Amino acid sequence: MGDKTHTHPGAAGRAMTADHPASVRNVVLVGPSGSGKTTLVEALALTAGAVNRAGRVEDGGTVSDHDDIEHRQHRSVQLSLVPVEWEGIKINLLDTPGYADFVGELRAGLRAADAALFVVSASDGVDGATRMVWEECQAVGMPRALVVTHLESARADFEEMTRACAEAFGADDPDAVLPLYLPLRGPAGPDGHAPVTGLVGLLSQKLFDYSPGERKESEPGEDQLPGLEEARDRLIEGIIAESEDETLMDRYLGGEQVDVKTLIEDLERAVARGTFHPVLAAAPAAEDARQGLGTVELLELITRGFPTPFEHPMPDVTDLDGTPRPLTPCDPEGPLVAEVVKTSSDPYVGRISLVRVFSGTLRPDDTVHVSGHGLADRGHEDHDVDEKTGALSVAFGKQQRPVEQAVAGDLVCVAKLGRAETGDTLSAKDDPLLMEPWRMPDPLLPLAIQAHSKPDEDKLSLGLSRLVAEDPTMRLEQNQDTHQVVLWCLGEAHADVALERLRSRYGVQVDVVPHKVPLRETFAGKAAGRGRHVKQSGGHGQYAICEIEVEPLPGGSGIEFVDKVVGGAVPRQFIPSVEKGVRAQAAKGIAAGHPLVDVRVTLLDGKSHSVDSSDAAFQTAGALALREAAAETRIHLLEPVAEVSVLIPDDYVGAVMSDLSSRRGRVLGTEQTGAGRTLIRAEVPEFEIGRYAIDLRSLSHGTATFSRAYARHEPMPPQVAERLREQDGDTP
Repeated sequence: MGDKTHTHPGAAGRAMTADHPASVRNVVLVGPSGSGKTTLVEALALTAGAVNRAGRVEDGGTVSDHDDIEHRQHRSVQLSLVPVEWEGIKINLLDTPGYADFVGELRAGLRAADAALFVVSASDGVDGATRMVWEECQAVGMPRALVVTHLESARADFEEMTRACAEAFGADDPDAVLPLYLPLRGPAGPDGHAPVTGLVGLLSQKLFDYSPGERKESEPGEDQLPGLEEARDRLIEGIIAESEDETLMDRYLGGEQVDVKTLIEDLERAVARGTFHPVLAAAPAAEDARQGLGTVELLELITRGFPTPFEHPMPDVTDLDGTPRPLTPCDPEGPLVAEVVKTSSDPYVGRISLVRVFSGTLRPDDTVHVSGHGLADRGHEDHDVDEKTGALSVAFGKQQRPVEQAVAGDLVCVAKLGRAETGDTLSAKDDPLLMEPWRMPDPLLPLAIQAHSKPDEDKLSLGLSRLVAEDPTMRLEQNQDTHQVVLWCLGEAHADVALERLRSRYGVQVDVVPHKVPLRETFAGKAAGRGRHVKQSGGHGQYAICEIEVEPLPGGSGIEFVDKVVGGAVPRQFIPSVEKGVRAQAAKGIAAGHPLVDVRVTLLDGKSHSVDSSDAAFQTAGALALREAAAETRIHLLEPVAEVSVLIPDDYVGAVMSDLSSRRGRVLGTEQTGAGRTLIRAEVPEFEIGRYAIDLRSLSHGTATFSRAYARHEPMPPQVAERLREQDGDTP
């Protein structure tokens, strides 16, 4: 590749459109935080002519103008789209956050793209966080090329970084990760560091010098040929082997010269299969340069060596009743099937949906069917509604440029879809379909909030509903036990962004309050109680007396009510009244205000009055009897226990198990899962893991994941219960 010098007329100021899937490339930039993804997007946009030297688009704004929060936090916090054009191909560049709290944005980008540029920093190396991002790509079979950045660093070593990537990502075949270009270094500076000033193309056998400020092509020198030939032979053999082109391999090994066009076709096939990962180098342009080092080579790889949308496997599609619906992948004339991969709000045009079209063609003012299923547990109601689309546009920074259509394989912004949320399917109103949504990460950090003032309280519900509509990685919980509003987030940074968006975007100021764990109460032993409710106040009085016995039951039994009254001491019509009063009191709690569970209440005896007894009187008597019985015995506080599964690199197993023990956890077992990882299963009181999402990340340097599921309530140790009562006045 890289066999000609490029100039480009630029695309600034006009909307880039595609009339066929073959003229689209959807590329997501992924990598750990700080690897230089956003800088690389800007460099590619500059080289493609989409921005000027100052990084600004023709009609104002910059390519990175996406969210004020990103400017304040100095990092990407959401998926963003930057479309550019190169050699007649529309390239949709999707920039993703690298921080673990925003893995949901990463997965949305992987869903929307057909290939990935995996960006790694030459100065940082390959760490655990980098491997985790790679595994995210691997899990969905995303074709990848690697881009080494920060070559200007004194510690940068492209060759060493390539070897590290091959070792980390090459699995059992190190020849699956090989460079397409070798760096050309200039004279060493006073510190001994020789900067990279150009590249030598292994396929084209051409030298590309960027030191003049723009890319200049020449022939390599005689002294460079021996190393070039050795690296070229290894690359060609790797490409042919991973493309499984056995006929070409026989010809090549037989001494036949293979033309570059054929090699590029095999490269595209190997990349599309996800078995070969070419390595390239890139650096932003200097102040007086028009092209950043390696940016032309990257654009060439994207347009000539990356898979088209035709090669993207079609996600599972069904009718609304669940019947599978096989479809031809990426057919512009097929049934409309599109998916909302991101939802955002614009202060001027309202809600904007970033949509990937998988089949058919989407046009402005179409009436589409919006199907959203499977996210009810995160505050998203299932819905099937018809909506009329607004204008279609392509985004560039804060600009929206209108387009007339979006064909299968393309990405487009759709305005005024008021009901559509991230993960929803858009289809024809007379042929409604449903796509299986991508796997969303589980939010495991609780954030309890309350409105700051009465005006905020009035706006809170709407603000929260819009927030979770945009970000399905959040889960909204209205806890009926603790009466708290809880936003479940992926981490502290995710929570900070949620609060900032509530304040700045929706005008809602909230206060963060301590998260309460839903506790229960139960009897420690058998006890008896007598409820006497006798009042005379003129006219009909109130008269009800009942005697009960309460005994504990095994966990999970709930409240069991038994009638053992004999001789009609309590008339039959009032026995349900006693039960109702007992259950109402149990729901309120009898010691610390937490619901009473796992007891059997037996009604033994009582008294009634022919005139003054009533349903209300016996309800009151039943509640009084339960309270009296509680005063006669010890009451246990029950705390929820979670089943926790932690997937951790072997190096951190000891530290994680020790930490779980310090949280009153019981380790149930461990098992090897391959690739140097261990799965730890444990039961841990939920009171001890409120911030575990943060603590585990710190403990494992961002390399561990965990899941949690409610197991049961069980008695809290007396010393812990007493400490809670002292700290919180009986309200943990």
